[in-house]
This record gives sequence, C-alpha cells and structure tokens, in this order.
Amino acid sequence: MKVYNTLTRRKEEFIPLEEGKVKMYVCGPTVYNFIHIGNARPMIVFDTVRRYLEYKGYEVNYVSNFTDVDDKIIAKAVEEGVSAEEISSRYIKECKKDMADMNVKPATTHPLATQEIDGMIDMIQTLIDKGFAYEVNGTVYFRVKNFKEYGKLSHKNLEDLQSGFRALQVSGEDQKEDPLDFVLWKPKKEGEPFWVSPWSEGRPGWHIECSVMSKKYLGEEIDIHAGGEDLVFPHHENEIAQSECCNGKIFAKYWMHNAFLNIDNKKMSKSLGNFFTVREIGEKYDLQVLRFFMLNAHYRSPLNFSAELMEASKNALERIVTCVEQLKHLLETAQGDEKSQAEQELEGEIQSYRKKFEESMEDDFNTADAVSAVFELVKFSNTHADGSSTKAFVKELLDTIVELSDVLGLIVNKEAEVLDEDIEKLIEERQAARREKNFKRADEIRDQLASMGIILKDTREGVQWKRA
Repeated sequence: MKVYNTLTRRKEEFIPLEEGKVKMYVCGPTVYNFIHIGNARPMIVFDTVRRYLEYKGYEVNYVSNFTDVDDKIIAKAVEEGVSAEEISSRYIKECKKDMADMNVKPATTHPLATQEIDGMIDMIQTLIDKGFAYEVNGTVYFRVKNFKEYGKLSHKNLEDLQSGFRALQVSGEDQKEDPLDFVLWKPKKEGEPFWVSPWSEGRPGWHIECSVMSKKYLGEEIDIHAGGEDLVFPHHENEIAQSECCNGKIFAKYWMHNAFLNIDNKKMSKSLGNFFTVREIGEKYDLQVLRFFMLNAHYRSPLNFSAELMEASKNALERIVTCVEQLKHLLETAQGDEKSQAEQELEGEIQSYRKKFEESMEDDFNTADAVSAVFELVKFSNTHADGSSTKAFVKELLDTIVELSDVLGLIVNKEAEVLDEDIEKLIEERQAARREKNFKRADEIRDQLASMGIILKDTREGVQWKRA
C-alpha cells in the first residue's frame, strides 16, 4: 500500500509502527457554527482511508478532536450573549449530526480541547524545562530557532520565513525573542474563559492542543497525521516542533493532506456569497450524494463544487442503488445454491473488479478509480444477472457491490423504512438513560436516531420527533 507523505513529498510504502494496528490523528473543526463543505472534505476523505484500512484487517485507533475554545467561539458567544461552552456544545452536536448524515463513522475518541488543559500545561512546562519555550508577561512562546528541523513539513526555508516575518512585525510582538516564535499559552482578556496556569490565568495556543490530544490518546509516536492542506503551515509544522522537542521522538510517520475545495472555480468565501454549509446542501440532496461527489476526485487534487456536478453525482449514485435493488429483487425468486458452469466462468471477472478496486485504493487511496471499479461491476451485473441466474451468482454480485461501496462509506443497500414503534422504543430508552444520569448512553441513542434520519426536539411536553 502506497501513501503520499507530505513530509517527504513522495509516495511511500505504508508500514505501521505496530503490525496490524494503525494510530491515526485527524484535525477536527473549530465549533462556532455549522460545518461548511470545505470542512466536510477531510472528514469524508480520511473516514474513507480509515474504512479501507479496516477492510484490510487493521485495527484503527482514529482520533479526531473538536477545538472548543477559540477566538471565533468567544466572538459568537459575545454576539449571542451566552457562554462559549454553550456555543461549542451546540455546534459539536450539529457537527455530529452532519457527520452521521454523511456516513462518517464516529472517531474512536473525539477529544475536546477544554478537557485536556492539564496535559497542555504539563507539555508547556516540559518545553520550558528543556529550553524550547520561555515566558514573557504571562505569555509562553515556543523558541523556534532551538528546533533545527523547523520547516521540514512545509519545506519552508527558515531564513526566508524570518525575513518575511520581520517585514510583517507589528507592535506588541517585540516581546518575542524571535518573530517566528509562536504562542503556547496566552493570558485571558476581559470576559474570556480562562484556566489557571503557572504563568497566567489564560488559555492555550491552538497548536499545543493537537499535540497533547494526539499524545494522550495515541502515544508519543503515531502512524498517520492528517488534515486539510491549509493546516500544513503553521499548524502541523508547529505540532511537529512541540511534540518532537517534548518527547524526543519522531511525531508522525506519514502526513496526509487533502487539497482545497472550490465553488464554481472560485475559492469559497462568505464575501463572494458562495459559502455553503453541509446542512444547506442536505436540504437539497441526500448527503450521500455529497460524499459520492467528494470521492469522485483524488483527495490531493483540487475539487470544484457546482450544481451540475452534484446533479451528475446524484444520478451516478442512483445507478448503483438501482442495480442493488434489482439484485435484491432477483434474489427473492432465484434458485440454486451452486453457480452454473457459465457463471463459474464469469467468477474471475467479478474478482478482477475487486482487484482493480483494491489496487486503486492501495495507490494512495485513489477513490476516483475505486468508484470506477464499482461502476464496472454494476455494468457487469446489469449485463449478466437476470431471471435465469442462480441464487449463488446473484448473491455474490450483490454482496460484492454492497461491500465495496461500504468501504467508500456509500450506503447503496437502502433499508426498509424504520417503524414508528421502533423509534418510540429508542426514545423511551433515551429518556430512561437521562433519568439515570447516563448521559453517554442518551447521546449514543440520539446519534443512532440521527443516523436513521430521525430528528429529536426536547420540549416541556416531552420529546417530539420527525423524519429528516
């Protein structure tokens, strides 16, 4: 299996640190609003990477954080006159709903930055003790020049960076030893949430959060660190500096980054009026269509979003779903647990499509070619499966199409409508869990219902629900 490593700028053979296991960290969103379709791309891409690794038999420990303390969250809280915690909690729930609708599997762990502050204080203190960080007036900075490999991920030249930073240097920054030094801890401003530290009442810098959460839930060395290409510098570059200086070990073996998403060949921005949330797209399309659209391009290629391409994706996905429905219909009446001689001769062709699918995914997760292999199998099925086919032949075609689509996170085997009484039973179980203060189970049931397309609303009169 070959993976393109941003660190080395080449494809490398994937060899995990521990045989049969993969430790993977993906930077998650800052939760101050509904996620937009740019946020959705890494979620879908790296969920698919995870699914393929699991398909190949790896045990994947997949960690993806929520940044729940940030200037944007604080600004939104001030605007609404509520706490920052209320804003982040609200949008974490909304984000999880969108992820479920895109069929993104929940991470093994979804850590929250605000729950890991002690670990951040410990790591910052270690960096100070080792001479890699220093404190000025309550702010702690990382001493970039002491990490000789700074710039190895982004392939930026340290001298060029320093001259660029000097030109941009602004007042208030002159307390730094060097313009490149970045913040590990900053003092609170009036009205901001804060934590007590040895240096000041304040909060952590953004970069230290991921270093600490990755270390706590995956260990000092990990296999894959991933995110959007906008995170390469400075975020991931700074994570490497902090983690490797603190732990004295290589932080991540493989660095994976997805390319940007454009809208009608323009960069997505609120000022251009071409900014779309996942929720808005979900009002027009099943979010499986958005997922299919994202997988139709290689993750390292820029992706252009347009109404025409979404329509094409909707129609293409429908072709797979229709084929699956036809095979299920044939299976109801088909006879014969053994394949006919003619069907046995076609066996090799079915396997060749699976092989093409796997070869595509093993070449740096080329989902576009993997989707193409599924379509070839659909075409083969439409040509060769009919009323005279044996049950064994139809079942193999059905199982293969559904399995390969599932590796891509595409739900093509539409289940029968969920019955009202089943929904009511789950809601009853959730209410009982809440009464017992088992909020973890209550949230699990809510997420399960959300994945079934059921939206809950807690009211004074009780729980109301509707189908999405």
